[in-house]
Amino acid sequence: MELRVALPGRVSQRKLADKLQLMGLDLGKNAIQQIESGQRFVTDIELKALAQALGVTADELLREEDK
Repeated sequence: MELRVALPGRVSQRKLADKLQLMGLDLGKNAIQQIESGQRFVTDIELKALAQALGVTADELLREEDK
């Protein structure tokens, strides 16, 4: 969540979901919410797309999860 809200314009879960859909990943706002709250696992394909959308590496996302 910290990476998402740190994006210019404080990107909402809906805006992130829209951005991911434009990249070809059909992930809705509810899925983003579940991922951020730890209620949903992330596939490797989703991890790659999320990293790209957030402007970070997949390794950085995995490190965030460990915190």
